[in-house]
Amino acid sequence: MDRLDRKLLNLLQRNAARTNADLADEVGLSPSSCLRRIRKLRRSGIIDRTVAILNAAKTERRLKALVTVELELHGEHHMRRFLDLAVAEEAVSQAYAVTGEVDVFLTLRLRDMEEFDALCDRLFRDQTNVARFNTMMVIRTGKDDTAIRL
Repeated sequence: MDRLDRKLLNLLQRNAARTNADLADEVGLSPSSCLRRIRKLRRSGIIDRTVAILNAAKTERRLKALVTVELELHGEHHMRRFLDLAVAEEAVSQAYAVTGEVDVFLTLRLRDMEEFDALCDRLFRDQTNVARFNTMMVIRTGKDDTAIRL
């Protein structure tokens, strides 16, 4: 990956809806060369996917919660089982196995507290191997950037 690839990737991360001609002009390439580079970046897996990032305040899922989870039983099998349960939940937007005092970190996008309560019943109680969980409701966002600076 060279300087032009990094510049293209930074531009695409800010706005992937830009035309190929616009991108080519900005990085100093012909449109065909620019398109070839972008296709190569997709094939190589550097560009994982192209998505639209929604304004959560204008959707039905306005509440954002951050949840830390401590599992009762440890090991790959137990971690995988819990992550599979979490990933299947519509409200879970991010799920990470992490190091440190907790085992899992989840980001939730919720309609309301009733949805959160129902999710807690399914994901954190009974036979889900959860020893403890801690929930923090986001009241203000300082930064929410998806870009990886290159």
